[in-house]
Amino acid sequence: MFGCEWDDQTGETNAFDQHGYDGEDFVSLDLKELRYISPVQQGIPTVQKWNNEKSSLDYWKNYLSIECFDYLKKYVQYGKSSLEKTVSPQVSLLQKDPSSPVACHATGFYPIGVTINWQKNGQDHDEDVDLGGIVPNEDGTFQVMSTLNVKPEEWKKNKYECVVEHKSRTTKSVLTEDKIKTNYESLPIGIIIGAVAAVLLLVVIGVAGYCVYQKRKGFKPVSDSDDGSNSSTHTDPNA
Repeated sequence: MFGCEWDDQTGETNAFDQHGYDGEDFVSLDLKELRYISPVQQGIPTVQKWNNEKSSLDYWKNYLSIECFDYLKKYVQYGKSSLEKTVSPQVSLLQKDPSSPVACHATGFYPIGVTINWQKNGQDHDEDVDLGGIVPNEDGTFQVMSTLNVKPEEWKKNKYECVVEHKSRTTKSVLTEDKIKTNYESLPIGIIIGAVAAVLLLVVIGVAGYCVYQKRKGFKPVSDSDDGSNSSTHTDPNA
């Protein structure tokens, strides 16, 4: 593993060239002393060999001291619009039914750093809270959900708030009945239409399959000895 690090705020830099074996440190380059070192006895023969290869040492000194940082700064500039892009989260309060827990769902935010917490009457509330992991969306943004496991009568007589803090902004959603969406209501219309279409397709396939089955069930093959129009042998009347 080799590379370089650059802090564009302080200007601090760091570079490294490290080798491992079986999950353990094996050999690494001391850039200041310009020599390889090993924390284990087994790496000494490799260290001795590489330290005698002056042309290789000079190459890594030049790459890790100059070239690597030139590339890094160039790529940071190329990706600056993406790296500095911020998209605010869309926050919704979701509930499956009137007696189920309430979930605070934040989605569509970028970059990934976000905190989502509950407050009760202005104070942080960590009890009866299940926090899910941050997961990616198809468009490159992220989403996260935190569920409040308290009875409706509890949050109706107290002031509960879901607080979502992101680089772009801080969003507070007060838990009230009029702000809650059911899971069905929160589904995109495209998903609902797709689900209905899928059910209709299954019904059509089922009916078609049943008809084919009934036809096959009533079909009786005609033996070679049978006469008449059901025979599988056809004669040209003009022959």
